Amino acid sequence: MPNKFTDQMNREVRLNGFPKRIVSLVPSQTEYLFDLGLEDRVVGITKFCIHPVEWYLSKRRVGGTKKIDIEKVKKLNPDLIIGNKEENTEEDIAALAKIAPVWMSDIYTLEDAFAMMLEIGKMCGLKHRAEGVVTEIRQNFENYAGFDISKSVIYLIWNDPLMASGSHTFIDEMIRTFGLRNFYGDQERYPECVPDPANQPDYIFLSSEPFPFKESHKQEIQEQFPGSKVVFVDGEIFSWYGSRMLKAPAYFGELKKQL
Repeated sequence: MPNKFTDQMNREVRLNGFPKRIVSLVPSQTEYLFDLGLEDRVVGITKFCIHPVEWYLSKRRVGGTKKIDIEKVKKLNPDLIIGNKEENTEEDIAALAKIAPVWMSDIYTLEDAFAMMLEIGKMCGLKHRAEGVVTEIRQNFENYAGFDISKSVIYLIWNDPLMASGSHTFIDEMIRTFGLRNFYGDQERYPECVPDPANQPDYIFLSSEPFPFKESHKQEIQEQFPGSKVVFVDGEIFSWYGSRMLKAPAYFGELKKQL
């Protein structure tokens, strides 16, 4: 009898035993598969799956998250494909579902991320290992003392036009977990940021991804937000759901010292 699972898009996924040939379409989830110890079972990743570096250099790459090379995936003969609703396109997922079972995550909160991690662990026969990772992340966050929630931040993800992270995003969840108020928390997803001299946040965070902000951008943005403190932040910490969260509380503690 096939093992039946339900993914985070409420789709039924049937597997014949534990998967032996996995293709991962999301960088943060690829890193988590590595930390679960699935070196011998992951056969394909995307060109953006840069962690761990040994997988980036050795695993077969199947295109980008938004443009999967379907034929490359097919040649890998996977028995499980793991994707994400925001990262991957509906068209690609529909095509990939004809090749192998596709398990999709849909993550906006820490609890969503933990649920993803636990379910992938169960699917791969590594339930206890997954539970250990999740427990360690929970404990790390419990020991983290948050920032002053009265202070606000604009978290910029793109330049020209300036775009910020709004509500209903995992970044928004991490901003609140860090202990700040999202300046664009009343707008969904990724609104355009229009500087207003009369209404400026306490901080501007320049993310390292998806747009790689540089010192020249920082100077320009500081001129547009003279009343805000502009700092660079690690985009992987704020947007990667998975075992990268193990590092988040310690990073948050160091970032607080800069502010």
